[in-house]
Amino acid sequence: MSPLAFRVLGPLQVHGPDGPLRLPPGRQEVILAALLLETNRVVSTNHLVDLIWEDNPPETARTQVQICVSRLRKLLAGADGEVSITTRPPGYVLHTDAGNVDAALFTDLVLRARRLREHGELDRAVRLLRDAVTLWQGDCLSGLDSGPLANKARQLNEERLTAVELRIQLELELGRYDGLVGELQRLTCEHPLREKLRGQLIQALYWSGRQAEALEAFRTARRFLAEELGLEPSRELRELESAILAGRLPAPAAPAPVRVPADRAGEETAGAESEEASEPTAAPPSPEALRQDAVPHQLPAAVADFVSDAGRLAALEEALTGRPGRTTVGLAAITGKPGTGKSTLAVHVAHMLSETGFPDGQLYCDLRGTTGTPATPEEVLGRFLRALGIPGQLIPESLDERAEMYRTRLASRRVLVVLDDAAGEGQVLPLLPGSRGCAVLVTGRARLTALPGAHRVELDVLAEDQALELLSRIVGRERVAGEAAAAEALVRTVGRLPLALRIVAARLAARPHWTLASMVQRLANERHRLDELAHGEMTMRASLSLTYEGLAPEDRRLLRLLSMAQAPTLPSWLAGALLDDRRPFPSDLMEPLVDVQMLDVAGVERTGGFRYRFHEIIRVYAREQLAAHHTPEARQEALARMAGGWMHLAQQAHRKVYGGDFTVLHGDAPRWEPPASYTDEVLADPLAWLDAEQASLCGMVEHTADAGLHDLSWDLATSLVTLFEVRGHYDLWEQTHLSALAAVRKAGNLRGTAAIRASLGSLYMSRNQFDTARQALNSALDVFQALDEPMGEALCRRDMALIARTSGDDTAALELYRRSLADFDRAGDVVGRAIVLTQSAHIRMRQGEITEAQNQLDEALDIYEGVGYTGGRARTLRRVGQLLLEQGRSDLAVLTFTEVLELCRDSGDVIGEGHLLRDLGHAFVIMGRPDRARDFYDRAVTAREGVMDFSGGALARLDLARLLDAEPGRSRELLVPAVEVFRERRMGRELAEAERLLASGC
Repeated sequence: MSPLAFRVLGPLQVHGPDGPLRLPPGRQEVILAALLLETNRVVSTNHLVDLIWEDNPPETARTQVQICVSRLRKLLAGADGEVSITTRPPGYVLHTDAGNVDAALFTDLVLRARRLREHGELDRAVRLLRDAVTLWQGDCLSGLDSGPLANKARQLNEERLTAVELRIQLELELGRYDGLVGELQRLTCEHPLREKLRGQLIQALYWSGRQAEALEAFRTARRFLAEELGLEPSRELRELESAILAGRLPAPAAPAPVRVPADRAGEETAGAESEEASEPTAAPPSPEALRQDAVPHQLPAAVADFVSDAGRLAALEEALTGRPGRTTVGLAAITGKPGTGKSTLAVHVAHMLSETGFPDGQLYCDLRGTTGTPATPEEVLGRFLRALGIPGQLIPESLDERAEMYRTRLASRRVLVVLDDAAGEGQVLPLLPGSRGCAVLVTGRARLTALPGAHRVELDVLAEDQALELLSRIVGRERVAGEAAAAEALVRTVGRLPLALRIVAARLAARPHWTLASMVQRLANERHRLDELAHGEMTMRASLSLTYEGLAPEDRRLLRLLSMAQAPTLPSWLAGALLDDRRPFPSDLMEPLVDVQMLDVAGVERTGGFRYRFHEIIRVYAREQLAAHHTPEARQEALARMAGGWMHLAQQAHRKVYGGDFTVLHGDAPRWEPPASYTDEVLADPLAWLDAEQASLCGMVEHTADAGLHDLSWDLATSLVTLFEVRGHYDLWEQTHLSALAAVRKAGNLRGTAAIRASLGSLYMSRNQFDTARQALNSALDVFQALDEPMGEALCRRDMALIARTSGDDTAALELYRRSLADFDRAGDVVGRAIVLTQSAHIRMRQGEITEAQNQLDEALDIYEGVGYTGGRARTLRRVGQLLLEQGRSDLAVLTFTEVLELCRDSGDVIGEGHLLRDLGHAFVIMGRPDRARDFYDRAVTAREGVMDFSGGALARLDLARLLDAEPGRSRELLVPAVEVFRERRMGRELAEAERLLASGC
């Protein structure tokens, strides 16, 4: 396939080995265009339906989309290159190298040009921008009939013009004035409203010695804007005219080059040289490189009606982006009382600086400093490391090790870290990067004076003119101007506190027949106060009470009950659970609270439903009302329904992963079922849902434990092992289980206690804490035997067998597996049976019982395929591949390993991917194909070390060194770091072999 197989920057085109491929006009063109604009990303079927039929799709729309995709697959099958369309819920993904799509290549070239400009490489940046614009063959997707796609095309067309303007600006800075005049005259005729182009034309004419023509160009712009729009030229154009008339127009100057750390400077220079020497094609990044270079964008949305002081923004920008010669990380702390807009200011500044100041990403975390359970530094570092591409299994447990790994990942990057609602300096200090290229923006109620070198901003109430501006933006300028005196009285009455002003203004906006004076009178008559949040003669409670009393009785009840939820954001089904209302669209219950800003919309779920969030002050107020209006029994019943909803969703997620209620114990606590359509849609990818709701689910385990709902607490905790085990969240596994364990012990719940102890035994086994694991499993087994609980006995004996197998006691392991198998059969758990068959087959292989091992693996595969458990199938297929190698059937082993490798990549299992790359290397060694083996071992090294799995990387290095007898230099390069890892991790056998190879001169 040619380097640019797909073109969207102009008419839609697809090129194959023999030239352009003919695309049937209509729906297939629209679908292909949509997939290409989101190359390697999921495009939902609903979105494709909207693109084709917009507001009136037929009942068969989804089927017709499937047919079009099928035809596109056949069309692209003839292309000479790696391109495919795969189904991935909730839609489809077009997989191809980014360098095959002109739009992706254009974006990459412009980004590289901007970085070169930052480092003073203007000439090279100009060449890249010229190459980028040359990719265009007309307006984006010209000739394609789709209104929604046209909006995306207009965005790309705008980016093209922006790239042209940037290239011209750089050429002006390089002094190439004469050569730009003709081009700029043409561009200003084609785009007469773009004042930046007109300003560039004026500068090019002036510095070419054509002062009179420069002034005439300004007058032409003024006449056009006045006649067409009734506007004066922008301030920038007017300043150009004044400078020309005064003879003081400065020549365009390039910005000072950005200083980069020494270890990154080499990368920039090398990159610039390669850009000059090669064609502008983008090499496809490997999966390992993508993980290594993960760019997080975690900032919440900024508010549209933001009001602040320009000087404050400039000071924060300088503190974060750095003064010349700065040698430390940029650090700023925003503090102040509740409701003063700390988070709003932080998010606004972060968005303002994200693209130009911190192109390598933005990390964000709510530290929950004002809640009863502030986030620990270990928890935050775990989240940040995952966002930076580190799998959960490889994140160390100790705070110091996590902090070291975090600083290492950020050492050569320019990343902004936003830490919202910090409890104190002790929570923040471990989260500071070590690189001067990074910056940290912290908010909190405490003054945070012990943060070294921090620029501090202490927010107070708004100035009166800012408060009036905020009121005008929400209520309307005409309304405020019509009651100027009342508006001034209103902002004084609410103490110019931003949150209070927003709530009152929303109330007025919702009732246009109310006067501002009437609102002042209502506030003046309010006597109750939130004691800890008093401010002058007006308090937050008065403002909140006014809004609260204006709600319908059922809306007030919902607000009170929602305050019990401890989740960071609230899904809409919670409203139905708390009110025991089973309507199909529970978001309708939330919206009245959003209308008066007692709830905020925090985001959109994959189902299209909204997520909601309390402001902390409003939650405090709602909890006061909860205590005043609801008995403890009523609160407990509502909490049980809310927890029952989370339990139902977690149980359904486990069923979708495992194919049923397999390998898990459940209690008898009642469930509350959200709408079935919501459940089906949100659990289309069950592990993704568990990941997204992790904080809410773990919080509910602790909440139910504290409230005495012990049956729900232990049931939910053990159900979450579905997530903890796959993602390596061992700290959360332990934390939730210890909370549940305390609750079931206090209640005398023997079955729940045994279930938690058995699950903790699995955790300790995963951590190689075998003695502790045995104690927990034996304790649980005794209870399960007394209760005649076959599922519990099966789970305990299975894990005890694995401990025995790992310890080398195959005889004891096989006996335990035999008894576990009988227990699973008694419980009717086929997946549990398959797991035992797969694990014990490894012992059979080791003992030379190949036929028995094969029979066990075949049965396990049949079970997994019958229930649809993909993870179990992948693990069993890997054992099948190893068995095939033992039998000398290397070709089939390679095919099997390759299939499992694809399964691992599809599920995001980077650890499994590293294992399979090594397995393939072993297979090719046995087949006598060392060149292929070297390739897979090399990729295994990159994959394992790319996610900081240095033990796995060292093993792959040793594998590779064995094949390099003829290359002693390369072998030594591989073995020296491996020896250090083996010595540090006490891997004696591997260390001895690596040292022997080094000593032999390899």
